[in-house]
Amino acid sequence: MSLRFNVINEAIKRKAVVVNVPAGRPADYFGEKVFNNEKMLKYLPKKYYDALRDTMQHGTALDLETADGVAAGMKKWAMEMGVTHYSHWFQPLTGGTAEKHDSFIEPDNIGNVIEEFTGKLLIQQEPDASSFPSGGIRNTFEARGYSAWDPTSPAFIVDDTLCIPTIFISYTGEMLDYKAPLLKAISAVNKAATQVCQYFDPKVTKVFSYLGWEQEYFLVDEALWATRPDLMLSGRTLMGHESAKNQQLEDHYFGSIPTRVAAFMKDLEYEALKLGIPVKTRHNEVAPNQFELAPVYEEVNLANDHNVLLMSVMKKVARRHYFRVLLHEKPFKGINGSGKHNNWSLGTDTGANLLSPGKTPEDKLRFITFLANVMKAVWKHNGLLKASISSATNAHRLGANEAPPAIISIFLGSQITKVLEDIEKGGTIKMDNKQSFKFDIAHIPELLIDNTDRNRTSPFAFTGNRFEFRAVGSSANCAGAMITLNTAVAEQLIDFKKQVDTKIAAGSSKEEAIMAVIKQIVTEAKAICFEGNGYSDEWKAEAVKRGLDCETSVPLIFDRLLSKDAIAMYSSTGVMTETELHARAEVELETYIKKIQIEARILGDMALNHIIPVASRYQELLLDKIDKVTRLYHASKVDKLAASDLNTVEEIAERVNTIRELIEQLVQERKIANKIDDVRQKAIAYHDKIAVLFDEIRYEIDKLELSIDNEMWPLPKYRELLFIR
Repeated sequence: MSLRFNVINEAIKRKAVVVNVPAGRPADYFGEKVFNNEKMLKYLPKKYYDALRDTMQHGTALDLETADGVAAGMKKWAMEMGVTHYSHWFQPLTGGTAEKHDSFIEPDNIGNVIEEFTGKLLIQQEPDASSFPSGGIRNTFEARGYSAWDPTSPAFIVDDTLCIPTIFISYTGEMLDYKAPLLKAISAVNKAATQVCQYFDPKVTKVFSYLGWEQEYFLVDEALWATRPDLMLSGRTLMGHESAKNQQLEDHYFGSIPTRVAAFMKDLEYEALKLGIPVKTRHNEVAPNQFELAPVYEEVNLANDHNVLLMSVMKKVARRHYFRVLLHEKPFKGINGSGKHNNWSLGTDTGANLLSPGKTPEDKLRFITFLANVMKAVWKHNGLLKASISSATNAHRLGANEAPPAIISIFLGSQITKVLEDIEKGGTIKMDNKQSFKFDIAHIPELLIDNTDRNRTSPFAFTGNRFEFRAVGSSANCAGAMITLNTAVAEQLIDFKKQVDTKIAAGSSKEEAIMAVIKQIVTEAKAICFEGNGYSDEWKAEAVKRGLDCETSVPLIFDRLLSKDAIAMYSSTGVMTETELHARAEVELETYIKKIQIEARILGDMALNHIIPVASRYQELLLDKIDKVTRLYHASKVDKLAASDLNTVEEIAERVNTIRELIEQLVQERKIANKIDDVRQKAIAYHDKIAVLFDEIRYEIDKLELSIDNEMWPLPKYRELLFIR
């Protein structure tokens, strides 16, 4: 029996792994592996606890004495939990996480060791920076880089290691990670939004940005995964004819969760809850073997840390259940890919949601103010927002009539759209003697939450009290999108306040000035709003007319990172320097090149070493059969008896020749592209000359799959990969 059938049989025999989850309530073990407020109260002296809380809430600097005190308490708790090592846990520009483990032991100079963990070790480490992407900021021989503790994200334990969330910077101070610019973007939007909030409530002293991510993923049996080099090395199938049954019956979506998968989910939730990740929702997604997990909303920095941590944890847990997790945006052709919807909102330290309409006229004016400013920010930087979620992997999903198109637009719903239209037409504010005010426009309903439909074709949709940035890819670090969105909104709010203050200084009342600027924003930015079908060709044509960014080539989309508007936005808000932007653009281009290059190599190897040899063997069998028919039967019967086999032999020969020619072309184009020194031009060549050949090669291979004996086909087919038994 072939290897393929052996592994299929092994997959069929799999049973759900018994999960040893405690019988108690999740609240009993939630956060048990996190140095959270409960642990801080228990293990830190009050003065150190108060100082650390002040740092976490207000950003005040920690002195070395306090750091030593915190480190001592953290070490005591960790060692009681069986921890032997510590690590600065950071998020380099690879898109994943990184960690270097050091033990607590130190020589005592008399032949023994002691366990030690000081404030200095807590605050800063020096991991080698030479091998992480730097976009030219650091040369290979310039190895020094620093990781620095982020006290706003609590330390946690993985296995026997205390993990300390940190930023990562170069020896010369440039940011080499996702967390550092995210923290700066959060700070920028906090400062700008707080100043605007004080038009409505002087008690507001801080604005938080919140994130609720929805993680989609596929599961495949590990045995089947191990026989697919494309899945192993690239995360997606580079060949494979669609199954007769896939998602067309729509019976998988929200369906009964398979027993093996339910056991995996239960185990994953247990591990996540111990790490303080507030996972709440789980369900089957649209495609076979596709699932989703979502937590409760958290502040953006912590939510992002939890998402990248979860992606690591789910891979470990999956292996315990003989699964492999696929986080690629498009593992299988012909069925839905995976996204990571980013639900984003702003809230104040007084408890107000700035994207919730509220009930009082002042609340409604505040709501319209922030809604309009988000609208303007997305309109101005729609190309940059698209760049923040673009990649070689997400390109397979965007615009594929299953996910948001590669054009950023906003869906607001009919009620809010009507309100904005009335404002644009001249809705005013009537004042009475006590200077109270009311809208002289169409009534804003008491509750707008869920008074609008959801538009699955919109990449940036208002869903009642938040915006859902649906275009983020399932394998992405949420920080990329959140850095851009928060910075864009911060820049716009700063500009809004300047305009309002100018009008107030010229004699307008506060309310009149706010409404006048909102009217200007709505008039200028309304092109970003679209209520219809984002998948349609009509919308693509309309978007061009509206001046929206309609570029679909990923390397060209990355040009937006270095536009004048982008550089001005990041520089003026203090989030990133021009040098750091150039570095990140180069990293994105290099990553794109490498991913396409890897896929090209895999495709060539599989075509030449897996598919063509099998096709040739099947040809030999058919030719042997034809030869026997020719010798056994009269010539008048041979044509009739052997015609079908002859056609198949010819078809296989033609397809094999075409595959060989295309693979040779692929190799030659790679050789040409690899000689290009300019990284942008090289990425464009990989996009225009190399990636375009993948589907042509795949088409021929997928047709061979239908022609060649099922028992001879070397790779697990879609019908075997996509249905967990």
